[in-house]
Amino acid sequence: MIRVLIADDQELVRAGLRMILEAQPDIEVVADVGDGAAATREAMHLRPDVALLDIQMPGGDGIAAARQILANPRLDTRVVMLTTFDLDEYLYAAMAAGASGFLLKSSPRAHLLHAIRTATSGDALLDPVLTRRLIETYVKRPVAPSDATATLTAREREVLVELVRGRSNAAIGARLYLAETTVKTHVAAILRKLGLRDRLQAVIYGYEHGIIHPGDTTQPPD
Repeated sequence: MIRVLIADDQELVRAGLRMILEAQPDIEVVADVGDGAAATREAMHLRPDVALLDIQMPGGDGIAAARQILANPRLDTRVVMLTTFDLDEYLYAAMAAGASGFLLKSSPRAHLLHAIRTATSGDALLDPVLTRRLIETYVKRPVAPSDATATLTAREREVLVELVRGRSNAAIGARLYLAETTVKTHVAAILRKLGLRDRLQAVIYGYEHGIIHPGDTTQPPD
C-alpha cells in the first residue's frame, strides 16, 4: 500500500485529491493538511511514502516543505509537487529540492496516479507539458562538453539515448531487444556512473550534454 500525505491550502482541492487517490486499491491517504509547516510536521510523524505538495501555501510553501522533508535522513518519503502555474522558477526549484515529480493541477488524473506510483518505485516523472518547456530551455543553451559518458558501455549508451527520449524500461527493452530487468540494471549503472539521482536528471543531463537533440527520435516517447 502506498501511503500518501496531501498538502494544499484549498479544502476542496484536498478533498478532490483524496477522493481520487482513495479510489485506488493500492493507495492510502494518511493525512491532508493546508500549509507547508503542517506538511513537514505530519511527514515527520507519519512517514508517508509520498508527499503530494502544492507549491504555493501559507505557513511555508511546498518547495520549502519539500526541502525539509527530503533533507531528513530519517525519512524515505518521495515528493510530488502540484501547481496551477507552469513557471520556470517553480520547476527548477522543485527539481533542485529533489522532487520526484512536478505536475500541473490541470493534468489528467491518470498522470497524477502514475506520478505517485513512479515516485514510489524510485523514479521521477515530469508533466509532459513541463518536459517540453524544460527541453526548449536547454535547446537555447550552449551544449556543455562531458567525458562522463566514456565510462559507459556501448549498450549503456544506447539505453541512455532511449532514456533521455523519455521511454519507459519496457519500451526501451522492446526497442533494443532486451529484457525489462536487463534495462533496469543498465539504467541503474548509468545513473551511478554519471552521478545522477534519477531518470529526470538523466533527461536533463542528456539535453545539457548534447546526447540527443529535440526531434532526434523516430517516434514519440512511449
